[in-house]
Amino acid sequence: MWRAKQSGEQMTEHGGTSHLIVRLAHAHRNAAAALLQPLGLHPGQELVLMRLGEEDGQPQSRLVHALDLDPSTVSRTVQRLERKGLLTRAPSPADRRAVLVTLTPEGRALLPGVHAAWAALDAATARGLSERRRAEAVRLLRHLERGLAEAPARPADDARGDDARA
Repeated sequence: MWRAKQSGEQMTEHGGTSHLIVRLAHAHRNAAAALLQPLGLHPGQELVLMRLGEEDGQPQSRLVHALDLDPSTVSRTVQRLERKGLLTRAPSPADRRAVLVTLTPEGRALLPGVHAAWAALDAATARGLSERRRAEAVRLLRHLERGLAEAPARPADDARGDDARA
């Protein structure tokens, strides 16, 4: 894997914030993988289980919307969890085009372990931060998320320079 020398300060002039976010996301995913592995899960699968724990028997399309993921990603995840015996899929009696996703007893039994893994991940992520700094970090992360959600899909023409318009 490519890694900038030591702390990544070389990347600062070319997207230092973005580089650090990528590194943080990678470290977070690795930590999640280590915590979920004993449960037989991979990162992302726990999100589907937790969402079903909040509202079981929901249409797969609602999972897509609630998790803000691509439909094909949710479909693959649901299929894998179904093969593991953790959930079932069935046509909706109200709308035969819709597929309802429901936890099995095995899937429901896994939820306490999933919640414990997420609590451990949250604690590891914020280790060493006071409550005040942790709240500030959450505020800043939400601010960054909103900024990206409001950003245009591609850079404005002005940012690309005059040569890009020719």
